[in-house]
Amino acid sequence: MQEKSWRQSSAVFHKRAAEYDSWFEESLLFAIETEAIKSLQIPQATPALEIGVGPGRFATEFGSDFGIDPANAPLHIAAKRNIKVCQAVGEALPFLDKSFAKVSLFFTLCFVQNPEKVLTEAHRVLRDDGDMLLGFVPSTGQWGKALLKKKEAKHPFYEHARFYSIDDCETLLRNSGLFIHDARSTLYQAPESVDTMETARSELDNQAGFIALHAKKHIS
Repeated sequence: MQEKSWRQSSAVFHKRAAEYDSWFEESLLFAIETEAIKSLQIPQATPALEIGVGPGRFATEFGSDFGIDPANAPLHIAAKRNIKVCQAVGEALPFLDKSFAKVSLFFTLCFVQNPEKVLTEAHRVLRDDGDMLLGFVPSTGQWGKALLKKKEAKHPFYEHARFYSIDDCETLLRNSGLFIHDARSTLYQAPESVDTMETARSELDNQAGFIALHAKKHIS
């Protein structure tokens, strides 16, 4: 993603922060995603950082007490949720090496300028025994294909996004010194037709609508 595109994407989340935050209110989709992440059973540990924290919905749910985002307006919403926030980009985290017990990225990788650099920075600030959480929509499933159509139609939130397969994300993590320890796949209902709670599967499935990964600095 060129820098201009990254800045345009960030500007949308700044201008429409309240609209984006409202997506999560009483959302079954959010409940399905959080259930999958919770099923990874990552122990609560602090300090914890979320890269691309937005309005702080996931950070609140999973105990991330610090959050960064390039879009300013969502940070004000996150701050009201008692998250310590900083306007910054994932490619240049303003934190010391090995500062965090947990680092999370939820629906962030597709919007960053340089995903490998972001994950390398996540590796840098993560403690040697720390936990990395990555949540994303794989490009190969029906949800990923639906988002790609939105991108092609120049949807304001997705016009400048890039979507990745499971293999892409595994390669990006490995190139950054992070290795997958556990995974969940969920969201098999069709887009626009989510009406039933789902239980996540303990596998990596290219046809899923949402993937939650637990990665660490060492191979199990």
